[in-house]
Amino acid sequence: MPVPTRYLAVPLLLGLSACTTMGPEPGTPEFAAAQVSRAYDCGLRVDRGQMLARLPREERQRFVAANASFAVKAYKAPRSCEASERASVQRDVAALGRR
Repeated sequence: MPVPTRYLAVPLLLGLSACTTMGPEPGTPEFAAAQVSRAYDCGLRVDRGQMLARLPREERQRFVAANASFAVKAYKAPRSCEASERASVQRDVAALGRR
């Protein structure tokens, strides 16, 4: 018996929604800004100046612009995260600080 089309559409839409909700590509200034913002949400201390200083000069403006857009979103976001997410964000931010 063939599966009705409406049942096939649900997994497709869920798959597409996952594609559109992914964050910035790792290694980009936008990713660094997203991690800094998430660290703030998790209650971690982050030295944005140090992060900015470690970025190549040509990427700094992109970091500043992305950081500003994430900061606006962070004011509306819940300021909490699970312990595992907090540890993951802390590792990412530490790695970005050593870059």
